[in-house]
Formats: sequence, C-alpha cells, structure tokens
Amino acid sequence: MKRIKQEVNEFLHRSLDSHVRIAVTGLSRAGKTAYITSMVNQLLHTSTHYNLPLLGAARESRIIGAKRVPQKNMMVPRFGYDTAISQLAQTPPIWPVPTRDVSEIRLAIKYKPKSRTKKLISSASTLYVDIIDYPGEWLLDLPLLQLDFHEWSKTQFEALKGKRGELAETWQSSLEGFDLYGPLDERVIETLSQEYTQYLHACKEHGLHWVQPGRFVLPGDLAGAPVLQFFPCEYDEHKEVPKGSMLAALIARYEEYQTKVVKAFYNNHFSSFDRQIVLVDCLQPLNAGYESFQDMKSALEQTIASFEYGKSSFLRRLFAPKIDKVLFAATKADHVTPEQHPNLVSILQQMVHPSWQQVAYENIEMNCITLASIQATQSGFIGDGESKVPALQGVTLDDESITLFPGEVPSKLPNESYWQNKGFEFTSF
Repeated sequence: MKRIKQEVNEFLHRSLDSHVRIAVTGLSRAGKTAYITSMVNQLLHTSTHYNLPLLGAARESRIIGAKRVPQKNMMVPRFGYDTAISQLAQTPPIWPVPTRDVSEIRLAIKYKPKSRTKKLISSASTLYVDIIDYPGEWLLDLPLLQLDFHEWSKTQFEALKGKRGELAETWQSSLEGFDLYGPLDERVIETLSQEYTQYLHACKEHGLHWVQPGRFVLPGDLAGAPVLQFFPCEYDEHKEVPKGSMLAALIARYEEYQTKVVKAFYNNHFSSFDRQIVLVDCLQPLNAGYESFQDMKSALEQTIASFEYGKSSFLRRLFAPKIDKVLFAATKADHVTPEQHPNLVSILQQMVHPSWQQVAYENIEMNCITLASIQATQSGFIGDGESKVPALQGVTLDDESITLFPGEVPSKLPNESYWQNKGFEFTSF
C-alpha cells in the first residue's frame, strides 16, 4: 500500500506539472559546477533576497520558500553543493571542482499558485526540481549508437588533420607495428588505448572539444575498466575477423561500450529530462584560434543533435517526458565588458542556428542568453579625462590584480582572417 501511495503521489505531481527535471550540461570548463551552485544558492534564498527579478514567481512575491530534499534516485551521486559553497567562501576563494560524472540535487520550492485548478486544491503548491549535472562530452558519444566499429574508426581517421594530426603522431606511430589480426594481447591493447586517450586529452588541452569516446577523457567510475580500452583502426571491413584476434577484441569492446555505457546513459538519465540547459564558453575558443573555434562549433552541433526533442503533452509528461525547453547560455559574461554582451549572444545564436530551425519546427521553446554564475570582476571605465574606455577590474588565476579592456567579441561568426589581426585577450579571472 505504501508503494502504491507513493506511485499515486508521483503521478499527481507530474499531472499537475509540480515536478521538473532540469539537465545542465556543457563541454569542459563551460562552468557547469559554478552555475548549478549559484542556481541552487539563489533559489534557496529567493524568499528573503530579491535577486531573481526575471523569475516570475519571485518578482510577484509568490515564492514562500525553498529547501533541499532527498533526491529520488539514490543510485546517482549527490551534487557537491556544500563543498562548492565552502570553496567559494574560502580566503582567498577558489573555483569549485569541475564536473567529472553525473550528479543530482533536488529542491522543493513552495509557492502561491496562479492556476485556478491548483488554487482549488490548496493555497500553496510545491514544485520539486531535480537538477542533473552531467559532462557534455558524454553527449558526444550518442552518435556512436548509429555507427559500427568500422564506421566510427573511419570518422576518427578522417578527422586527423591540422592540429589533430600533429597531436596524434605518437599514437599513430605506435599503430604502425600493431598486428590487427594477431592473437589477443591485452597489454598491447591497454598501452595503445592509453596513448589514444592521451591524444584525446591533448586535443582538449589545445582547445579541440570534439573527442570520442567522451568517457575516455571523463571516465567517472569506469576508470581503468577494459570497456574503455579500445581505439580506432583502419582495416578492410569485408575481410573476415579471426576469433581471438586483436581486432575481434577491439570490436567487442566497442560494442560493449555502445550497449553498457552509451545506451545505458541514455536509458538511465538522458531520456528522462524535461528541460535542458547548455552552457557554452565562447571566449576560450576565440582565444585559442580558428581551428579551435570551428571544432567547438562542430561539437556543439553534435551535442544539440543528440537531444530527444518533442513537445511534452500531458500524457508524455506523465509517461515519456521529452525535452520541450532548451536554453543556451554563453557563460563567463563578466569576463567581457557589458557592451559586448549583445555580441556574445549574437555569436552563440549563429552557432546554434541550424539546430534552432529544427527545434522551432517541433514547436519547442528555445532561447540564448549570456550569464555569469559567479561575479568575478567589476565593470567600469578608464580614461584620461577626455575620453573613456570600458574596462574590467579583477584578479587573474595567477593572483594578479589587473584593470583592462579585454577586447571586442565579434558579432558574426569569424572567418580565419579574424585571428590574424588579433585585438583581444579574454583573461580568466
């Protein structure tokens, strides 16, 4: 009876739209942990601190209060809110530890409803908000479900151009003596997998965000597992694969990765999201150069293509929730001067424009904004008395206090010549 009562209560919560699952993702260094920490902190204090004027219920003084409550899924780690807040409160403060795995936090927000239906039931309603944090790199793996090992390998070798080709030289030279059709030697596969993983890490260090498999750079609890020990190979797909060979083992591990890692992530987490927030750091790729910027744009397009879009009808919200609202946010807005914010929004809109058209057709609400989860700078002006220039004041990651104008953000997607006349330096504060 207790279990039936719980199921009925959950059914009613979803039928009255009093439960929502908000997923937050973004590629490494986009600021996911900082954003969720700030979001939770603001919501917990919104009944006494009027810092959320764009939240209708807060603006209309309808929020009674908010608190953290135990999450429903006890198999998912709890988001480290307390740790992040304590790190930010240190002297000097430090940035929270970045996202490495899926985590979750649940809030209960009590408010005065506007809906007549809800008013008839009670003068106060409760909205349960599940906020799920997960690495954007894991989204880059979802296309693998449509590719066999040979097809995936082909995409990886076709990508070895420019900087990627340079970074892959060590791993590729090690492949030269590798006997694909020889008997299985797990030590050899482990060594080559480590070199391939090092290549993927090097890509990210050089501002190249499209890496597959994404779990190789952010393994979570799978670190060291054989399912993360494979790599792409060039071979004749029409030739028979000998049993017990190196190639047979690589194919088997890839297929295991598809089923037990990628598909499991989709089934256990991704397919249950109602709302999606995608954080994008546009400034770091602008600093890194044309190749990095194009790579980030491509990775973002693949990320968007992975979402299961679909307007949530009443029945869908009860039994098969789908993402029906998507927000793209250009983070670290406090790292540029305020008059550059419209350009930051414009460049993000252009990056997601192809997918935006697809989403609009499905009648899904979508928007682009800029935000700073945690204000790290003060904006103002500097001048000589006759003219003034907008500027930022803050402390760099090297603990240096500076005042500067970081430069202009392009209002349109830049071509390669943009970096030849570099007039900007977007400092990390």
